[in-house]
Amino acid sequence: MATNRPPNESQVSTNLPGLTHYITGHSPSGSAIVECTRPAEWNTLLDKTFGFNVVYTTSEFPVSLNDNADIKTHDEVMAKGQLGLVNPNGTVARMVDFAPGSSALMHRTQSLDYGVVIEGEVEMILDDGIKKTMSRGDVAVQRGTNHGWRNTSKTEWARMFFVLQDCQKVVIGDKELGEDVSNASSGEGLVSGGSGGK
Repeated sequence: MATNRPPNESQVSTNLPGLTHYITGHSPSGSAIVECTRPAEWNTLLDKTFGFNVVYTTSEFPVSLNDNADIKTHDEVMAKGQLGLVNPNGTVARMVDFAPGSSALMHRTQSLDYGVVIEGEVEMILDDGIKKTMSRGDVAVQRGTNHGWRNTSKTEWARMFFVLQDCQKVVIGDKELGEDVSNASSGEGLVSGGSGGK
């Protein structure tokens, strides 16, 4: 994809544009302002075949926006470097870049997720073998299911935007389904992906 926005410094997906996060707020009079502008920071996983960028997190619901409490909490969460795929009692907004032909990493999170294809074509694979090819603008609503994602292109990176929301425990019959990222990785690289400085 041609773009006049060069990749971010820590970005490995060279054919995709760099990202900037614009976080809004309020002036003392109550009018809208851009509170801060942050270039995306990326973490990589599995020999740089996946790039993760955390856009924003919340740690309570409903979230408090007063006195920029949410921005302060987000920055504290990111500074600890211990964010999992899901933020307990909150949300995680995350961009994920997939290398050409990257393998599907099967995993399940205890969350309700919205996954939107931004660039390229991504195959959603469920644990029963069902595969659905998603194109730009398609949305997957993942409801605590075991799934994986695979970039179908052999030459171009793909990008998805995810919002993960903590959910109550998922129980099927008498079996409780919890988070399982054992097939995805040891957990490293899944746990954080910065959101830059001001």
